[in-house]
Amino acid sequence: MKQGFDKVTDDLKKVYKGQAAYGKALDKHFPVRALPTEYDALASHPSLINKAIAMHFLREGQFSVATTFLDEALHSPPHPSPTPGTPNPATDDSGNLSSEQSQALQEKFSDMYRILRELGQRNLHPAIEWARLNSTELENRGSNLEFELSKLQYLWLFQGPSVNGLPDDYNNGLSGALTYAKTNFPRHQQRFSKDCQQLITAILYRSNLHNSPYQRLFNTDDAWAEVAQSFTREFCSLLGLSPSSPLYIACTAGAIALPTLLKLASIVKVKRTEWTTQNELPVEIALPRSMIFHAIFVCPVSKEQTTETNPPMMMPCGHVVAKESLQRLSKGGRFKCPYCPSESLMREAREVVL
Repeated sequence: MKQGFDKVTDDLKKVYKGQAAYGKALDKHFPVRALPTEYDALASHPSLINKAIAMHFLREGQFSVATTFLDEALHSPPHPSPTPGTPNPATDDSGNLSSEQSQALQEKFSDMYRILRELGQRNLHPAIEWARLNSTELENRGSNLEFELSKLQYLWLFQGPSVNGLPDDYNNGLSGALTYAKTNFPRHQQRFSKDCQQLITAILYRSNLHNSPYQRLFNTDDAWAEVAQSFTREFCSLLGLSPSSPLYIACTAGAIALPTLLKLASIVKVKRTEWTTQNELPVEIALPRSMIFHAIFVCPVSKEQTTETNPPMMMPCGHVVAKESLQRLSKGGRFKCPYCPSESLMREAREVVL
């Protein structure tokens, strides 16, 4: 018994040692610091904050919470307070989310979550119906959602009742898949003819599908999650919204940037200097690619990043520089490209929209 207790004690010592080391590592990398409160750029726009919170609740399917939050926000609206160095608070309610808008969005997102629940139960019909109702808009966006849904339905039927759990009749299994393909694949022939050919040809290998060149096509384990993500993305895009909640993205990006900004604030305080720029950060924040939404152009002449007031301009020769650099190069309305012998006029340069 003593040996058993000694063994337990030795194991606990390792656990306690690891916990102590973990705590020291946390204190070292995340020291307790007071967050700066002198500058609050969002204090002058409380209606925008409320709108972001309400939209987040709606997008997450928390409809009752969103309704309660909007009722309280509209009955007791917050008063904006000016922040030095920022635009004056808006005097209208253009940033508010009205109850009517909330109700319309709630109906849309209710429909989205209903279809997602059906997808979770391996029922593709509601999603396919929605994609066909919005096929024109989806095609204009270059989306392949409708075909991916039809493709997954074909594969699901092909796998038969032992896998999909559907009734064992003519509409299931090989016969059901072929009937479905004949009915639905012709509408996708123009854009996805090669994919349709591969799906039909794969039937020839049905007795030895796992060792065939088409094995990957029938691996549907991840296809359901991927098609659900694609559906959510396209559904939000047709509403003019991003696939992820802006509030979640903003909070996550802020959490990533906070340690660097706190370190910057401490350095600025020690050196008794001030951060003078508002439209850009004084240090680079390494955000993941999923949080980068805008292309960035750095002028090859001035080595400065372009802005709304100093956009990239393309010359007739095809080279691009910043507008201010182009103005400095211009003499009498004419300028020579710094990278080729071409000469042109200022009015011939065109702004590049990123």
